[in-house]
Amino acid sequence: MTLTIPFDNSYARLPNSFYARQAPIAVRAPRLIAYNSELAKVLKITPGEVEEMAEAFAGNTLPEGAEPIAQLYSGHQFGNYNPQLGDGRAVLLGETIGTDGLRRDIQLKGSGPTPFSRQGDGRAWLGPVLREYVVSEAMHALGIPTTRALAAVETGEIVLREGPMPGAVLTRVAQSHLRVGTFQVFAARGQLDSLRRLTEYAIDRHYPDADGPMGLLRVVVEAQSQLIAAWMSVGFIHGVMNTDNCSIAGETIDYGPCAFMDSYHPNTVFSSIDRMGRYAYSNQPDIAVWNVAQLATALIQQMNDKDAAVEEATEIVHAMPAQLQENWLKRFRAKIGLVTEEEGDLELISDLLTRMAQNQADFTNTFRALGGDTARDQFTDPTAYDTWSEGWNMRLGREQDSSAVLAAANPAFIPRNHRVEQMIQSAVQGDYAPFQRLSTVLARPYEDQPNADDLKRPPSEGEVVHATFCGT
Repeated sequence: MTLTIPFDNSYARLPNSFYARQAPIAVRAPRLIAYNSELAKVLKITPGEVEEMAEAFAGNTLPEGAEPIAQLYSGHQFGNYNPQLGDGRAVLLGETIGTDGLRRDIQLKGSGPTPFSRQGDGRAWLGPVLREYVVSEAMHALGIPTTRALAAVETGEIVLREGPMPGAVLTRVAQSHLRVGTFQVFAARGQLDSLRRLTEYAIDRHYPDADGPMGLLRVVVEAQSQLIAAWMSVGFIHGVMNTDNCSIAGETIDYGPCAFMDSYHPNTVFSSIDRMGRYAYSNQPDIAVWNVAQLATALIQQMNDKDAAVEEATEIVHAMPAQLQENWLKRFRAKIGLVTEEEGDLELISDLLTRMAQNQADFTNTFRALGGDTARDQFTDPTAYDTWSEGWNMRLGREQDSSAVLAAANPAFIPRNHRVEQMIQSAVQGDYAPFQRLSTVLARPYEDQPNADDLKRPPSEGEVVHATFCGT
């Protein structure tokens, strides 16, 4: 069979000012590491021979119908505006319409320099490629909106980072790669025709029921509110919530220095470049509001009545914290087995989290163990849990089937940082067994898998990952 991808490329039909036409740069010796056949079926992709797919997903050959482009955008990075970013190490091959009727981008990440590379090499090394593959697919299995991984390929070339590293290319799939920064670049340049065209395109592609720019803002607010609440519910820390990493489709995008918490603490930071804690776990809701405010500022530029637009946008953005709180509370109610709503639920949940932080309780294992006999074992002082559980058990008495709710809301397995790092180190040595095992187990995160109990274990003192790196 020959690899075929049924491309239908709408973004490449937009004006040339939206992107640069750029083919991937060929690599020396591509070798296919992973291929997501389940996702490929949704995308209506017909697989080819292994060597052919390695060539295509490395960028050495272009499947028929591909129109490779590097997309333009700008963005705020740690609060500072950068007027031009763009795809510096990625090319969008094209789009497909899947069996579910959804249009999705297929993008090569690490495929060589583009006009937006800013003197970078445009490449990725194996570690970040495998991390994004594992973590993005784990997020999908957890039920959290995310970009996905279609393929990973070794390039047979060396990439220089902290030292010489094996090169790799990731094939990423997204509902689109439209970011807050995509709107910002045209607004900042005063290119209002392009901004209007982009707004119309985004509405048509993602939110056809949205009524104009402010209607788009409303639905993006809701999508981001739901997304951030979902992150918080599994202890996920994105690490770099810049506006160029904020998808208007409401998907998790750009897995750089991302991580899942082991011991719970609201101020947890993993990103090596986040020295001030801007993107700490507990700050993520506020940053999401800040990012959407930047989208509002951009969208307003195209409105004829700017005073009215400012008033409406202000109302929409100011309502977002309450939406975030509502979505967060719904998620965390489920995490302690609650379906009905009572006035004291927020205090009950907050009290548990405070006690977890004070007692170095593992986030995932504590919630998974609720209702059993082992939750108290997660606390350095188990009586802290016992005191809390008295009120919780009284609250549960007014619920129906809390056990099913708990099991559905609390995963047994997450991609723990130390396991991801161990997987990367093994892969660098040519051993992909840990990668395959993690991928298999994390595909069923809510199921008890006794043969994988070791993957539930928090890191020992010598295994703790204190900082994560972009590294691509």
